[in-house]
Formats: sequence, structure tokens, C-alpha cells
Amino acid sequence: MKRHIKYLILLTVVLFSSCIGEEEYDNSPQGNFDALWTIIDEKYCFLDYKGINWDSIYTVYQKKLTPTMSDENLFEVLGDMLDELKDGHVNLYSSSDVARYWNWYEDYPRNFNEAIVEKYLETDYRIAGGAKYTILDDNVGYIYYESFSNPIGNGNLNEILQYMAICDGIIIDVRNNGGGNLSNSSTLASRFTNEKVLTGYIRHKTGKGHSDFSDPEPIYLESSKQIRWQKKVVVLTNRHAYSATNDFVNSMRYLPLVTTVGDQTGGGSGMPFSSELPNGWSVRYSASPHFDAEMNQIEFGIDPDVTVNMEKNDEDKGIDTIIETARKLIKN
Repeated sequence: MKRHIKYLILLTVVLFSSCIGEEEYDNSPQGNFDALWTIIDEKYCFLDYKGINWDSIYTVYQKKLTPTMSDENLFEVLGDMLDELKDGHVNLYSSSDVARYWNWYEDYPRNFNEAIVEKYLETDYRIAGGAKYTILDDNVGYIYYESFSNPIGNGNLNEILQYMAICDGIIIDVRNNGGGNLSNSSTLASRFTNEKVLTGYIRHKTGKGHSDFSDPEPIYLESSKQIRWQKKVVVLTNRHAYSATNDFVNSMRYLPLVTTVGDQTGGGSGMPFSSELPNGWSVRYSASPHFDAEMNQIEFGIDPDVTVNMEKNDEDKGIDTIIETARKLIKN
């Protein structure tokens, strides 16, 4: 948790200091358009990495403005312009709507069926913090964590791991977990390593240029001082595993007893930050890129160790192909 607080403080200082002396824009369609375009131009962190020609995008969307256009039409133009970034961490917020980009998971197989997961959990599953958990009939522990926005504390994890001490291994299912609090990701991952592990790097914007970044700062996963798991772990992923979940999967894959199974994660490695337009609308955008331990970008997702898709024949029978693959890996 301390590492994320440190990054947030540094990010706030860097970005706040860059606001001093910024050009002011009037509250008109052109003024709000220019303000949004400039915020992304100077602060968004993936323009060069994604090969986006932001100047040409200005030309395309500026032509769609009229001085008397309605707020609804302006919102649509600005939202469409932000879609060019292809980033699930980019949103425009008004009092009536939220512009968002969802194609990062909509164009992929779902690889998840909530009704089938409920069959594996059955009705007497346990709940600790944000985790639902049970022991399957083959003595494999199963944990479903549907959102890192739901807190999970050390007391919760102690109870879960003690309860599963008899198990041959644990499945941690983070499919369809769209992210949340990074500290919850770290708290959970810290229970599966006995030593401090380098899991990645982060950089921060230092200027208005698209490639103005600080030197990479290492990110370490610290080993928990409380109960730690010493047997096999399989982490289940799909394309809807995003943001803090992407961070969790990235950390877990560096641990020796962990195997990731399922589909590529959704990505979302840019730490988000927010700014405001003259009309009061706010924009969220990726401000600091996060890399893996080899300095590879993970913005577009992480491939699993074992790629498995849900099979329709299994699904029709109420069987989760990905869970069954994980069980076999643990038992074998």
C-alpha cells in the first residue's frame, strides 16, 4: 500500500505543478474543446506508445463544432474524440452522462458465466470482505473476488487461508473484476510470496511533451508478515479483468507457485488522474504508465500462462471450462 501512496503523492505534485500558468479557456464549445484537447495533449501518457496523431484528431473533431451547438451535441463530439485513445481509464463526466470506451473488452469472448460460478460456490459459501470462498469437492479452495473496490483486510485473509489450510491448492477467480483499489490488490498478492519481489516500474509525466517522463521507478510486492500460502495457486483471468486487477495479475505471475489461466486481461495500466473543463465537466485520463518487471507495457493486457476459453458444450451443462482446467492443474 505504501508504494501506491508514494506514487499518488508524487503524481499529484508533478501534475499540480504543471497546472501553474496554464492557458485559460472560455466556456464555449470551442473553448471547452480546446481545453480538453490540450489536457490530453500535455498530460495523457500513451499518445506516443499508441501511435496517436493528436494534432490530426484536433482537425477532424474541431470541424464538428458550431458556436450554438447544444451541450448534448458537444458532449457527443468530445466523447467521440476521447474514444480515439482506446482507453478504458478515459472518461468525460457531465451531470447527465459519462462518456466511456468499452471496446477493450466488448470485442472479446466473455469467458465468464455468473450463474455457473454460483453453482460452484453453492449456497453455503463463505464471505470475507470482498471475497466469496468455498472448498470444492476435490479439496481445491475457490475464491471469487468480483471487485477490488470491495475491501479485503488482513483479518479476512487470515480466516480464508486458515479455512483452506487443508486444500491442495487455491483458485483465485478475478474474471470480470474491473479493478478498484490498488491497495486491495497488493494486500491479497502479498499472501503468496515469502520475499520481496520486483513486479514492475512506473513513470510520471515531467513536462508537456508526449515523451516527457521521469526515469522508471521500481515497484515491489512486499511479503505479508501474517499467514502466507505455500501451495499451488491458479489465477483465473478474462478480458474484463482490468486496471487494479491487471496490476494484481501482473504481480501474481512473478510468484513461483502461481499459474494464470483463461484469457488475456483487459489492461488499463495507466494510473488515472482528473482535470476540469471550463463548463464544469471533468475528464479522467491515464497519467502515469505502469510497466512489468522487464519494462514491457501492459496497457493492452497480460497473456495467461495457459490460454483457455469457455466451451459452449460445457457451459450448456453448467460446467466452467476455465475452473475445471484450474482444478486439473492443481490436482496434477
